[in-house]
Parts: sequence; structure tokens; C-alpha cells
Amino acid sequence: MTLKGTYTALLTPFTTGGEEVDYVALKNLIAYQVNAGIEGLVPCGTTGESPTLDHKEHREVIARVVEWSKSIRNDIVVIAGTGSNSTREAIDLTKAAAQDGADYALLVNPYYNKPTQSGLVAHFLAIAEASTIPLVLYNIPGRTNVTLSLNTIKELSKHPNIAGIKEATGDLNFMSQVILETPEDFFVLSGDDNLTLPLLATGGRGVISVVSNIFPRSTGEITRKFFNSDFAGAKKIFQTLFPFCNEMFVETNPIPVKYAASLLGLCKNELRLPMTPISESLRSGLKSKLEEIQKVLGEKP
Repeated sequence: MTLKGTYTALLTPFTTGGEEVDYVALKNLIAYQVNAGIEGLVPCGTTGESPTLDHKEHREVIARVVEWSKSIRNDIVVIAGTGSNSTREAIDLTKAAAQDGADYALLVNPYYNKPTQSGLVAHFLAIAEASTIPLVLYNIPGRTNVTLSLNTIKELSKHPNIAGIKEATGDLNFMSQVILETPEDFFVLSGDDNLTLPLLATGGRGVISVVSNIFPRSTGEITRKFFNSDFAGAKKIFQTLFPFCNEMFVETNPIPVKYAASLLGLCKNELRLPMTPISESLRSGLKSKLEEIQKVLGEKP
């Protein structure tokens, strides 16, 4: 199965000051996403604050996302974040996600220990060989201080169990090269909302989106309209959402998007340390932009 469309990088709602996962809010957030027509959900990624989830929470969040989303729409795709800088840990998390019904596993570059390109190849191939579900690479050097080179991606794309990549380098030229030099069925998804439409124009297959936590119907319409050859319609929505894309990164993700979600009543404005709520000085600007775009798009939970 080749992915195509919009996949929400799902928030992990917290309660009791960030100490516990708020599963009631998670269930409601999933329903909002699935009923809005989103193609898929990505739990336990960067936006889901995966670095601060313990293994029990990590597995339970993925299992519940699978159960609750597929009970509403059985065609929903779940791409579970299972990456680690420990290959053994990534294999264990990927196997657990597969057992709990995830369709794909999202594997971030191993962070902190800074492997060589040959180390990266060995890391991802070991996971691919051990996994019963296909992998999506996640190239985000700004978070990991490690970059998958073009040659490394080309080599990994040949493995039958490595299906695609979430590209979050922010480098459209590099993304275009990846698309040109990998097999046609190896999909490239944007990891940046503000590059969704440009990447689609160069052959990308969609986006793993932060903004779709707030505007799932409209964000999804960008990719659906594009693939239905309604390029003007896709452009109009993309340009409407573009200022909000920028607002989502006025501080480190997911700080702004969690605040925006709290304004909509989707979850509490609670994060888990070392992440902290958005600065007071930034709240009014984000709130105003949210309300402004809501009026244009007419989209609310």
C-alpha cells in the first residue's frame, strides 16, 4: 500500500499537570480527526511528545489510537512512532506496535549518538528485517543532529519493507532529489506543513501534519484537491492556512499546537516536562490567528 494524503501527527493529551495521559481527550481528538476525513493518524511522534512517554504509555497510546480510529472508519491508516537511538529498543517498540494493529512504523533518525551513514543503514535494515509492518523513515536533522544522506535513502529505499520517508529537512531541493532518485512506489511525505503544496508539485504523496490537529478537514482538502487536479482549490486552502502553519512554530512543537487545541476544547494545555506551556506573550497572537482562520474556513470541532 502506497500512502497518499494527509496524516495527522497526533497530540498526546495530558492531565494532572502532565503526569497522566488523558485518554478521554485522546478518544475525542481521534473522533474529530477521523470524522473530518483525515487519511491517517501518527501517534507517538514528535508532536505526541514521544520522548517523555514511558514504554507502557507508548504502547497503550498506539493500541487505543488503532482501536478507536478503526472502530469509526476501518480504512484509517495508523503510522506508529517507534523510533529510538537504540536499535534494540526501536525493534521492540516496532514489534509491539505491529502486535497492537498499527499499519506502519515511523522511525526517526537515531539521535544523540550520531551514527555514521553506514551505521544508519545498518540500524534501519535491522529494524526492517525484524518488523512485520512496513517502515517509514523520518529524516529530521533539526531534532536529531543526524541527517540521512541522499545515497543512504536510495540504498534503504530498495528494501521491500521500507516503504517511504517523512522528509523534515525543510530543503525542497533535497526532497525533490529523493523523489527523483528513489523507486516510484517509495513515497515521500512532507514533515513541514508550510511545504505541503510545493512538495506535492514535485511528486510528493502528502504530509504528516501538525496543523491538521486543529483543521483536519481543511488540511486534508489540500491533498485531496491536488490529487483530484483541483490545483486552484488546493492553493486557496494552502494559502489560507499558511500563516497558521507559521504560528505553530513560534515556539518548539508541540507547545503552540497544544495551546491551540486547548482553545478549541480538544485537550488541556498541559505538556510533560521538559516541555512547558506557551509563553504568555505569544498567546494572544496565536489565538487571534486561530479565530481569523476559523472564520474563513468555517471549521471547528
